[in-house]
Amino acid sequence: MNTVPTATPALAAAWPIYRAEIRCELRRAWRYPGFVVPSLLFPVLFYSLFGVLLGRGYAPVYLLATYCVFGAMAPALFGFGVQLALDREGGLLTLKRALPMPPMAPLLARLLMTVLFAVLVATLLIAVAVAAGVAVTPWAAVHLLAVAAFAALPMGAIGLLIGSHVGAGAAPAVVNLVYLPLALLSGLWLPLSMLPPLFTTLAPLWPTWHLAQLALPAMGQPAQGSAWVHVAVLLGITAVALALARRRLRRMG
Repeated sequence: MNTVPTATPALAAAWPIYRAEIRCELRRAWRYPGFVVPSLLFPVLFYSLFGVLLGRGYAPVYLLATYCVFGAMAPALFGFGVQLALDREGGLLTLKRALPMPPMAPLLARLLMTVLFAVLVATLLIAVAVAAGVAVTPWAAVHLLAVAAFAALPMGAIGLLIGSHVGAGAAPAVVNLVYLPLALLSGLWLPLSMLPPLFTTLAPLWPTWHLAQLALPAMGQPAQGSAWVHVAVLLGITAVALALARRRLRRMG
């Protein structure tokens, strides 16, 4: 007798927990203006100034691609790094471990929040670019949104690694020490060809450079290397960062 596969009872029972955790994470993020306002407006204002008002030639096109990556960095690094440090210091992480909930629920909820913010920032950037007369095809818009969403994975893993090692007081400073230099060293603010040759030589070391190489072709800009290689490198960085963060949290909590 043929039977239709159904969800396991365990998965069906866990789904309300995942849903509740996702709802709580999104509400917590939106109720904190210190996180929402800079995450959404900082990349848009910078692109409006340097890409639209002061940009010349191909600058509005190039910076639209790279700023979609830049816009995904803050929600991922601060959302994972700083918030995890606060949760650890405040005892919320210990409390969640003691609750009868799937261990992956908080992580997936925060990842979904990060993806949502990254896509929202990219959407705002595309809207500003279109209003300024930049030609953005539907396929290019989808491409940029996909890269922004994917950026949440490696950058969130790096944020998780930072949050697992530093305290709540030091987390914002450490995240900024990663956030701002990565944007400059990866060519997100201006092409690497305008910087000293050493910057170009070291660029492949940074995950944000690989993300930029995935985003640039959407706007017809030249990119280096194969897209599959960039994806593989980013997935490798994600796996290593997650493994190190997990090891640290198991030892220290």
